[in-house]
Amino acid sequence: MSVLVVGSLALDSIETPFGAVKDAVGGSATYISAAASYFVNPIRLVGVVGGDFPREGMAFLEERKVDLEGLEIIKDGKTFRWAGRYHYDLNERDTLYTDLNVFERFDPKIPEKFRKTRNVCLGNIDPVLQRKVLLQMDNPRLVVCDTMNYWINGKRADLEETLKMINVLILNDSEARLLSKEPNLIKAAKVIRGMGPSVVIIKKGEHGALLLTEQMVFSAPAYPMENIFDPTGAGDSFAGGFIGWLARTEDMSEENLKRAVIYGSTLASFCVEKFGVEGLSDLAYLSIQDRFREFRELSRFDED
Repeated sequence: MSVLVVGSLALDSIETPFGAVKDAVGGSATYISAAASYFVNPIRLVGVVGGDFPREGMAFLEERKVDLEGLEIIKDGKTFRWAGRYHYDLNERDTLYTDLNVFERFDPKIPEKFRKTRNVCLGNIDPVLQRKVLLQMDNPRLVVCDTMNYWINGKRADLEETLKMINVLILNDSEARLLSKEPNLIKAAKVIRGMGPSVVIIKKGEHGALLLTEQMVFSAPAYPMENIFDPTGAGDSFAGGFIGWLARTEDMSEENLKRAVIYGSTLASFCVEKFGVEGLSDLAYLSIQDRFREFRELSRFDED
């Protein structure tokens, strides 16, 4: 039971109405790996950083039992940096700057011992690179993929080629409408499934998420949070929790897909309670189970 994670590692500077951090360890691969590590190990990470990536960032990943053989370190380069400012409506943010640095030339090379990994999670990177990863893999059982409007608008043809090779696509509601050219999310998911993935998950922020297959529509609630300090990484934490549970159980039944969505939402809820990856540090497995049960109770009721 292992998961291959390919994506970005970054240093994020974040401002919210509740505080700020500078050069916090982040990136899609970091959040996905940390969340998935609560269900399965090893997590096998492929990414790139500069020589300025902090030792505590490496230590965080190593403590989560993340195998870093696939991490390229360019000692004379600088790590990908992103800065953003969130408003009181945390769904709204301003990007202050994006410096790709060494990530601009990221060319994922999958170590030989990683190539038989059965579960693959592709973070939000160029669909050409996502496809390049899959072409190096030896017939994975499950491929989960994230994308965004930048790639939908700028590299649609490449994205559509990648979608033919995956099992699960995770995207938000506006991205689903953009990709499918359908305003209705149920119809949008049907169009997207026709592009390749058999499972589509549409995130709706504070309104939860939709899980859609050919036979099923499942609406997952959002956890009612009193304290949200930093929404950065929530979507990646969701993806990590989702694939982590599926890798742990090796069960792709519809009922277990529902559980995986709730576990993904559970890890995302812990992520947003603190800045950066701090919310995913040193969680007790019992705490995860307790919150999973709280999620389950949110939509449970007895018949008359």
